[in-house]
Amino acid sequence: MDNISTGTLFGVLAVLLLTSAFFSASETAMMAINRYRLRHAADSGVRGAVRAQALLDQTDKLLGVILLGNNLVNAASGTLSAVLAIRLFGDGEIVLFTATLLLTFLILVFSEVTPKVLGASFPERVAYPATLLLAPLLKLAYPVVWFVNLFVQGILKLAHIKQPDPTQGNSLGLEELRTIVLESSGRLPREHHRILVNLLELEDITVDDVMTPRSQIEAIDIEDDPERLRQQISTSHHTRLVVYQGAPDAVLGVLHVRRVLHALSGDVLDPEMMKQNLEEAYFVPAGTPLFTQLRNFQTARRRLALVVDEYGELQGLVTLEDLLEEMVGEFTTQAPSDTGYLRREEDGTWLAEGSVLLRHLNRKLGLALPLDGPKTLNGLLLEHFEDIPEAGVSLKLGDVPVEIVQTQDRAVKMARIYLPAVPEAASSRAST
Repeated sequence: MDNISTGTLFGVLAVLLLTSAFFSASETAMMAINRYRLRHAADSGVRGAVRAQALLDQTDKLLGVILLGNNLVNAASGTLSAVLAIRLFGDGEIVLFTATLLLTFLILVFSEVTPKVLGASFPERVAYPATLLLAPLLKLAYPVVWFVNLFVQGILKLAHIKQPDPTQGNSLGLEELRTIVLESSGRLPREHHRILVNLLELEDITVDDVMTPRSQIEAIDIEDDPERLRQQISTSHHTRLVVYQGAPDAVLGVLHVRRVLHALSGDVLDPEMMKQNLEEAYFVPAGTPLFTQLRNFQTARRRLALVVDEYGELQGLVTLEDLLEEMVGEFTTQAPSDTGYLRREEDGTWLAEGSVLLRHLNRKLGLALPLDGPKTLNGLLLEHFEDIPEAGVSLKLGDVPVEIVQTQDRAVKMARIYLPAVPEAASSRAST
């Protein structure tokens, strides 16, 4: 080494520092890269992603070759810096100590911190090109890496540490997936993002949240006058009607209006004929998650279900359309009676029936009313008042002023909601 010029030795030291920087940046980039984005890029045929995926499938060997190269380079840098210090300033202890401090600073700044920050900030840009060198290096150094890993595996076994399955290490749970979707709001179209969020919330929403309450179910009593039955069926906006006998809890079945259209033109509407055309009622327990109910609809090939409580009493009605609306938003093809519960006034306030579901209010008006208690506006108002309020009384639900407009039959019939500033998007959705 005495025959090598000092300038050449400085050049070699610079190359060693750059090589150490390469290993440091590669290690951080390979570990920081998004595995799902990498898998998508690899499936799309991106060559750098394919190489990176192959290396990450054997993480222990990848880390082995990176650390092996980095440690060898750093050790060589230490030896070379000592040679340069002795050649330039002599072999005193202070000289060697100063050379060690200076080399540590250079390694820390140029070979560790800076390249690792770059690798963490731009993992794909660093990792993909780095695989062009890491892949052949792994093949060349495989015997050494394999030998080192023998000791590593032995130490892990002695410590009773079991390595996780690499195929399961990156699996996501529902909450983690929900977090990813919520944080990707700026990268997805608004409608796509909203549908994904709604889909993930189906397990947290039950049929009680979206069902039509018992008092609002359009049903027919088969014991009614035949002429009244004819009029009710012919003017109904629904294709299916719940049929009961005497009392709403005595459900006989569900009538598909199409099956009795021919009978509506006759002189007499025969109740027995109606009974023969009834579909068996499909009952589901209250509290069923929407995702579970969606699968039940698919399995049972049904579109309508009656919700009953633990005592078997009818609580409401839920349809397949109700579930779909929770995912994609409300359809425009609704019966007139379904859209009259919420109306915007000229002064900017909203008139809402007490039976309106809180979820509909939140979705239409952009509110954040609590959903963990009562399901309707009437229920929430009664919970706050702890009494039957009188018309003209006002209160605040959170930061939303609400005025009681009308009470009837021990319930809030109509209320006025004051919104300081209604988002334009919410306003347009509510007016459709």
